[in-house]
Amino acid sequence: MAIDSLFNIASSALNAQLTRMNTTASNLANASTTANSEATAYKAKRVNFESIVQEAQLDGQDFKGGVRIGGIVTDKTPVPSMFDPGHPNADANGYVYGTNVNEVAEMVDMMAAARSYQNNVEVVNTAKQLMLRTLEITKA
Repeated sequence: MAIDSLFNIASSALNAQLTRMNTTASNLANASTTANSEATAYKAKRVNFESIVQEAQLDGQDFKGGVRIGGIVTDKTPVPSMFDPGHPNADANGYVYGTNVNEVAEMVDMMAAARSYQNNVEVVNTAKQLMLRTLEITKA
């Protein structure tokens, strides 16, 4: 595997995890919002990853891989409703609709995304150090 492939794979993972962290942050920011209907209530977003696997077997070409964003989808979990006729967002029947964001699950997802991001930064740093050591060896 060529070193540029390694950097491409790690950078694709960094981009994917950054998108995951941004999406999770958006979910957490909207966790306490309310709406006057189920249709307008905030629904959590989820990032779908797709692997990039292309193995060229002709003429000694390098393995290509990585990850990309397959899409950002809306969580289908139902939104909760509560009877609160005095609330400014209450509908005609007195119901207020919350979000389907589970703050604990979002924090776990944020920590997992941050850890994966850190791991890929370490891959880039290690590859860079190995390249520099290789250059030092060739100078001698």
